[in-house]
Amino acid sequence: MKVLIAEDEISIANALKVMLTKNKYIVDVVYNGKDAFDYITHFSYDVLILDIMMPDMDGLTVLKELRKQGITTPALFLTAKSDIEDKVIGLDAGADDYLAKPFAFKEFLARVRALARRCETYSPNMITLGNTTLDCSQYTLNANNNCVRLNNKEFLLMELFLRHPHQVFSTERLMDNVWEQDSTSELDVVWTYIGFLRKKLKSIHSDIEIKTIRGAGYLLEESVC
Repeated sequence: MKVLIAEDEISIANALKVMLTKNKYIVDVVYNGKDAFDYITHFSYDVLILDIMMPDMDGLTVLKELRKQGITTPALFLTAKSDIEDKVIGLDAGADDYLAKPFAFKEFLARVRALARRCETYSPNMITLGNTTLDCSQYTLNANNNCVRLNNKEFLLMELFLRHPHQVFSTERLMDNVWEQDSTSELDVVWTYIGFLRKKLKSIHSDIEIKTIRGAGYLLEESVC
């Protein structure tokens, strides 16, 4: 499940990212409306979290333009404005939900889960590529009647690759999605975990592989016999 957070208060944006990542979401963060619009029109998301008052382009304008382009991704507005009139304006702009600041993290997570269930492209618990299936509820990889369990970071990496096969991810992008922003981990931890996943894929005789693209990053694709 992939979420975009567009919030110009960096501390709030980072706190939301940490919370969502711990709950197994893949998260991108931007800090202004223009970047939000660019990300959403170039990448696929399951849920959008948009602050209304942002620099360059406010959240209302971002969502109105997205809806004009036929992008129907469920969207939640976060805002300090809590008047009924403000909520009506937000919903009329195309939002699916509206949450006033300050808010409880438990309520925020519940609303994100609700929006995810509405998404027509709701991500299944089983993701398959080639002869290999990732069970997102059990954290296991299965192929040829063989099964191997993944730890948390291995699972997050594998899920990201399987939900976006053939897409190249830089080391920095993988760090940003899988390891928390305040992590003390070095970039070479990505290489280490890629190695773990390669060994586990080989152990179950999977026909998919994580390839290194020199100077660019990594991608997942079916093996060529």
